[in-house]
Amino acid sequence: MKLGAEMHGWATDLFPLNRSLTGDGVRDTLARLQEILPEMEIHSVPSGTAAFDWTVPPEWNLRDAFVSDEAGTRVIDLTATNLHVVGYSIPVDKWMTFSELDEHLHSLPAQPDAVPYVTSFYERRWGFCLPDRLRRELRHEPDRRFHVRIDSTLASGDLSWGELVLSGSSDREVLLSTYICHPSMANNELSGPCVQAAIGRWIRDEVPDRHLTYRLLFTVETLGSLVYLSKNLASLRARLIAGFVLTCLGDDRGYSRVASRLDDTLADRVSRHVLQHDHPGYAEYSYLHRGSDERQYCSPGIDLPVCTLARTKFGTYPEYHTSLDDLDLITPEGLEGGFSLVRECVALLEANGPYRCTTVGEPHLGARGLYPTLSNDDTHSSVHTMMNVIAYSDGDHDLIAIAERLGVDARDLIELVDDLVRADVLRSVTV
Repeated sequence: MKLGAEMHGWATDLFPLNRSLTGDGVRDTLARLQEILPEMEIHSVPSGTAAFDWTVPPEWNLRDAFVSDEAGTRVIDLTATNLHVVGYSIPVDKWMTFSELDEHLHSLPAQPDAVPYVTSFYERRWGFCLPDRLRRELRHEPDRRFHVRIDSTLASGDLSWGELVLSGSSDREVLLSTYICHPSMANNELSGPCVQAAIGRWIRDEVPDRHLTYRLLFTVETLGSLVYLSKNLASLRARLIAGFVLTCLGDDRGYSRVASRLDDTLADRVSRHVLQHDHPGYAEYSYLHRGSDERQYCSPGIDLPVCTLARTKFGTYPEYHTSLDDLDLITPEGLEGGFSLVRECVALLEANGPYRCTTVGEPHLGARGLYPTLSNDDTHSSVHTMMNVIAYSDGDHDLIAIAERLGVDARDLIELVDDLVRADVLRSVTV
């Protein structure tokens, strides 16, 4: 689990940064990811930039925040967790009673020890999040006075993202997209960027003769992907053959997939095939259960071939969007399992594609050294499989379609197809 431990180390390093839609936390996160992927480029657009129906808001930065009593004891302190402050809170510095403060507090009665994640990106307000157990204790003294301070700024700034393009021999592209906009949450926030960074390094270093081009995007959820799409939609439409949103890939409870809008793209077929063979108990979710950036990539007027890969899906585990989604929730084994899922999808995409038989009629395999000279049950089975692959290599059926017709794992056919291509029985068809 060397790779898993390395990814967990990246997550540990990134965990304290206070990320949001904009601000220093996003830039610092991108800078640290750039240390793993030095070729990644960092881009930005200014506040006020329009992206379809949306507009980039002012940049938000938070320096300090606390609620302290008259003795100066901080009962809520940003240094304990940056989830304590409602995202995009406006500045505040005043004394008030607890009953006045309580109107600005957020907690989860069903999870009394958890700090919830709450944001207010487009409505100017301020607030604190705290464990419900502490909130109930403080309610016993409604007239108790507290010093409430949020040292934040909202000013013209930038929305930033990172992009890495790993070119292949073809300009046909695969998109890998993840988000960097949540504060200290490990599975929902950091597992995606850490797995994607590891995948980018693997593609760069260990798939040197790749056919496809890979575009890795590290951006803020929803608004960041919309900004990117508003600038790159035409080229994505022309080149993109498959895409995956990577999120919640670090726990060890299971695997899941959220389909594209109609569940009929190459990304859907590849991910479903890999999951069915490697993790047959995985959870399948339709687009009706969307919630991450598959919403934007498949949204009206865009409709790109993108689905989402996860271990336990966002919104379905009890720690989701709370302080309980910590570094203990993700494990080296869980992260490595998430990495393996994405790697297998990439490997299958590289091998997949339609092939066409070069002969008219059944090819003479013996003349090409492909027919066994000794016949037994094993050789009969291998020849039968080979002939079936040839029979459906008509330029219309790709490797996944053939494998599913034969009831086998497409990855088990890759070596056989390579042999048939070398023997000039099959030729790859460019689509």
